[in-house]
Amino acid sequence: MDSVVLRISATSEDRARVVAQLERRGATDLAAVEPAVREIIATVRAEGDAAVRRYVERYEHRTVDALLIEDYGGEAALELINDHVRDALVLATERIRTYHELQATQLRSIEQSSHGIRLASRVLPLSRVGVYVPGGKASYPSSVLMTALVASVAGVGEIIAASPDTGTEVRAACHLAGVHAILDAGGAQAIAALAYGTESIPPVDKIVGPGNIYVAAAKRLVFGDVAIDSIAGPSEILVVADDTADPRVVAADLLSQAEHDEAAYALLTCTSTAFAQAVAEELVGQLASLPRQAIARACLARNGHAIVAEDATGLVEIANQLAVEHVAIHTAMPNELAERIERAGAIFIGSATPEAAGDYVAGPSHVLPTGGAARFSAPLGVYDFVARSSLIEYELGALERQAGSITAFARAEGLEAHARAVEIRLRSR
Repeated sequence: MDSVVLRISATSEDRARVVAQLERRGATDLAAVEPAVREIIATVRAEGDAAVRRYVERYEHRTVDALLIEDYGGEAALELINDHVRDALVLATERIRTYHELQATQLRSIEQSSHGIRLASRVLPLSRVGVYVPGGKASYPSSVLMTALVASVAGVGEIIAASPDTGTEVRAACHLAGVHAILDAGGAQAIAALAYGTESIPPVDKIVGPGNIYVAAAKRLVFGDVAIDSIAGPSEILVVADDTADPRVVAADLLSQAEHDEAAYALLTCTSTAFAQAVAEELVGQLASLPRQAIARACLARNGHAIVAEDATGLVEIANQLAVEHVAIHTAMPNELAERIERAGAIFIGSATPEAAGDYVAGPSHVLPTGGAARFSAPLGVYDFVARSSLIEYELGALERQAGSITAFARAEGLEAHARAVEIRLRSR
């Protein structure tokens, strides 16, 4: 058996050490690329389109004429693609739209009026957003649907998809998702162009979507001038299994993440060493015929771990400690266990539910928190594409009733002008 395919931690000491190590996995070293990214951003801000074109030529090894393409041929692309792929894109579009339309019903303006005071919360869609669609190792039309389509459901006025050298499937997905224009560039140069605008590219209000370490660094650096969804790290899965699970299916779920990227995390927590060893053997067998074997094998060698827990409670504790992007539950009573897992990006319940369904056609956006960020953040949703305003209106009598409290607060904080702004109103009655 291949010794590097899965590291098994069975003792309490090993388990504690590995879990502690994995809890720190979100500390991606963006510092290494930050100087280069700062230079790219500064140059794009200063030189606009010309700088973006130079960086595309330098890093993407191609030349571009028009950076912003409004007539990108999305409808024609949809007709050109394979029938099975077209059907899959249409199915995904329908399901993603339906799910997020239901989610949107929770985004409503509210109002309360009482004793001369009207309070309200107003929810309005953002005017313009940029969605980043990775290129390079694979084509990701699913990423278009899982970002741009959600923005479209939220009512965003203009959606720009940044994607380098888009293929037919990506352009077809852009059409289905309601993308208004494609920015033909990737990397930090695309993020800078979206954040600050150029001669041909309008600045956006928010940038969403995953990318490589340069994209992540750029998003972090432009945050504050523009909103972002998150700093995405490598993709990750935690399979939670007991001895009733099928090692073949568990191994297949682990490989579905391992083939993404050499830096991805393929994690298993189970209730016996024998089961972990059976999964490791299955991994070796399935790797042999995997087209992206080299990537998956490198991922497992770097970040393939099996953590043996004492019982179901131990499985839940490990899952909650790690707060993983994807959690797949393969146990005798998966729904009961799912109720106890409180920190995860998405939970896939039962052996009939592959994580791949969530990537493509289930409905919820597959843009999820990584690196333990599920402790405090959420999957991408319509709530990421709106702005909220508080509305406050006082009648003069209501202000008079609260004046003493307001002025007391103001003077306790040493802000005399605040207090006088109340008293002047009342004296002028």
